[in-house]
Amino acid sequence: MTLPLNPAMAATFPPPVMEARRWLQGATFPPDRPLINVSQAAPVESPPLGLRQALAEAALNDPQAHLYGPVLGMPALRAEIAAQWSLAYGGSIAPEQVAITQGCNQAFTAVMSTLAGAGDAVILPTPWYFNHKMWLDMQGVTTTPLATGPGLIPDADQTAALITPATKAIVLVSPNNPGGVEYPAETLLAFLTLARAHGIALIVDETYRDFDSRTGAPHALFTDPDWTDTLIHLYSFSKAYRLTGHRVGAVVASTGRLAEVEKFLDTVAICPSQLGQIGALWGMRNLAQWVAGERAEILARRTAMHSGFHALPDWRLLGCGAYFAYVEHPFAMDSDVLAKRLVQEAGLLMLPGTMFQPAGSAEGKRQLRIAFANVDAAGIGQLFARLAALRL
Repeated sequence: MTLPLNPAMAATFPPPVMEARRWLQGATFPPDRPLINVSQAAPVESPPLGLRQALAEAALNDPQAHLYGPVLGMPALRAEIAAQWSLAYGGSIAPEQVAITQGCNQAFTAVMSTLAGAGDAVILPTPWYFNHKMWLDMQGVTTTPLATGPGLIPDADQTAALITPATKAIVLVSPNNPGGVEYPAETLLAFLTLARAHGIALIVDETYRDFDSRTGAPHALFTDPDWTDTLIHLYSFSKAYRLTGHRVGAVVASTGRLAEVEKFLDTVAICPSQLGQIGALWGMRNLAQWVAGERAEILARRTAMHSGFHALPDWRLLGCGAYFAYVEHPFAMDSDVLAKRLVQEAGLLMLPGTMFQPAGSAEGKRQLRIAFANVDAAGIGQLFARLAALRL
């Protein structure tokens, strides 16, 4: 007998990063050409020593580190985010408008669970972050694709025509995953105005805000005195503080919205990890200079990616920033086929654009995402040497 399966779960696709890892099964990589893995946007090194010592100290000596905590997170961390975000964005954010989650994916699922259900619709620009699409599929929510064109920047005027009575939210990721592009402040403001006019939510995922190439605030949305009626902001501590395994994210939204988010979080996790929150708080209070150094290194690698593709005229760099380069390849095959061949023939693991676009998308078949953040200058040089040598 076969047990029942939720058809909404069956309708979505397998986790893309896990699927890509399966391409490595049976593959061998000689010592002079080791695998270059640019498939996942996650730090591979441990947090800095001071943060690890803070975690160890808490694990050994703070009994509260091993107990349930508040569903919406540690008050001190909520207050720190509110204070630092208010300063960074030039707006007014209160601690009670901040919730802590088990990573930013959970932040998205928690917020979306309060906004949309089966039969509703949510607008996602393409190429999209695949986990956003997967969650909407699992909930029976229709994903409305918003094409962004060659510059990968969504257009609010174009989006207006996609809004229907079923539409509950627009989701923007900036700096973008997978595209790497940084949305201009005026673009984000136009989307806030559009969403407010239609009575729907604007969700802005700023997981990669710490690696934005621009100085100053990336937008002025929090300076709007009525931002809580439309805007929901998401963040992750995984990237800037290397806390991927500790799962710490955040939601900034109205207190009324967070009261609904609390229902979801209490049901799925009860509370965020205490140790993860301790690490995040310590990082926010002590690692500003270190994070600035990390940002500088990522921006240097971004420059190297631009230079490398400039020397590969048959490739087209569509977007580059934060952790990602999003490119159009020159080969006469679909990107999902090409990505598998790159493992065998070049020792490169990257994700095809078919994982970031609607099924059958012609654009997705021409595109690849390169998560370059974990590759140093020498590795980036080797990456381009291998791409230049390809004869497929």
